[in-house]
Amino acid sequence: MKKVYMENLGCSKNQVDAETLIKLLEDDRFIHTGEVGEADLIVVNTCGFIESARQQSLESFFSLHEANPEAKIILSGCMAQRYAKELEQELGEASAIFGNRDLSRIHEVVEQIFAGDRVVSLPSYPPIENEVYERNELLSFPGSAYLKISEGCNHWCSYCAIPLIRGALRSKPMQVILAEAKDLIGRGIKEINLIAQDLAAYGTDGPDKQSKFMQLLEALVALEGDFSIRLLYIHPDAFPRELIPFIAEHKKVLPYFDIPFQHADEHVLRSMGRTGTKESYLALIDAIRSTVAEAVIRSTILLGYPGEDEKAFAEVMDFLSKAKLDWVGSFIYSREEGTKAYKLRGEREHKKANKVAQTYQQQLQALQAPITSANLKRFVGKEYEVLIEELVEGEDLAIGRMYAQAPEVDGLTVVVGRSLKPGRKVLCGIRSVNGLDLEAIPVQGVLHG
Repeated sequence: MKKVYMENLGCSKNQVDAETLIKLLEDDRFIHTGEVGEADLIVVNTCGFIESARQQSLESFFSLHEANPEAKIILSGCMAQRYAKELEQELGEASAIFGNRDLSRIHEVVEQIFAGDRVVSLPSYPPIENEVYERNELLSFPGSAYLKISEGCNHWCSYCAIPLIRGALRSKPMQVILAEAKDLIGRGIKEINLIAQDLAAYGTDGPDKQSKFMQLLEALVALEGDFSIRLLYIHPDAFPRELIPFIAEHKKVLPYFDIPFQHADEHVLRSMGRTGTKESYLALIDAIRSTVAEAVIRSTILLGYPGEDEKAFAEVMDFLSKAKLDWVGSFIYSREEGTKAYKLRGEREHKKANKVAQTYQQQLQALQAPITSANLKRFVGKEYEVLIEELVEGEDLAIGRMYAQAPEVDGLTVVVGRSLKPGRKVLCGIRSVNGLDLEAIPVQGVLHG
């Protein structure tokens, strides 16, 4: 039996694809290994969203190829899907370039490369009833998993290449999602993180063009078991207001709102293809907080977009000062070919604007960090369930997350205690804030094993 090493890069949606690829390769009698040196096959599941992610993907590819030059190596994922022709010409080291729309075709790609062929495979999406979703191994920390409810996007924000890479919105059948959720719950998963380009868009690719997200959520919370649901990414301009009282009523859905506002200046928002305003976004935040007492709100801000000047950036800073969001991530605009914003300025102007945006980013972080730290203080002195993720070697410490912390993007909770096990929830008392992290101690034994 041959061994496969999987290097996953990029977002959580890419991670689900990597987990699916591992299962498909295991069906082909491969053993998944964490040691690149012993692999017969290396798969680099790339990100292609922005330039920096593509550079990281290439660096990982060459590093892994150098570590094991005898292994067959496949470049898969978003970068492979978007730049297959260029990669075929420039990346002679790759045994195959494999897109991300029909993962089941990995079988034939592997067969061909081990027969000595070099392969470029960009299959279209299969009929929805033929999609493959099964996963054995999860690449998340113990106790949590991602569950993808749709693929692609119909928003076509002017800066975003996702529709070019992933295609139009493609909602997964509800019965398939429910079956996946039941499987995860049965495996002992305590936190199911629902993911998509926009959760609320689920079902709008159907005949009636109406969102079926609330119906899906109702079906998910009706499932039996000890688990929580976290909602990751809901477009602010399509935010379903009925979701707010639903979360207040249903405790299985964590009161965590991931809403990527991206900007606050109306001119910039319109150019981005967004219909909201600073005022409407502040009103949404107020509606959430006035109904859901424990609400935690995360967002992202895009800096350096064409047309952003000092006045526009001042609007962002004013918005953040008033919104007092719990978590804010920021990224700098990447000029992506094929997007509507690409032609708004040339490369020379883009490089100048990029340098200014880096300064803006530092100012934004300087504003937001104390807001986040101050917001975290409201948890001190209270008790919350903490999902233990990993132990600190040689210490009576563990790293975990409480409901206010999403995997990978937010701060963490450091738990002081012994006999803690990853994948289990422990009731903890929060005793202090350390920067953007929390410190806690267990107040009783394991709640959920």
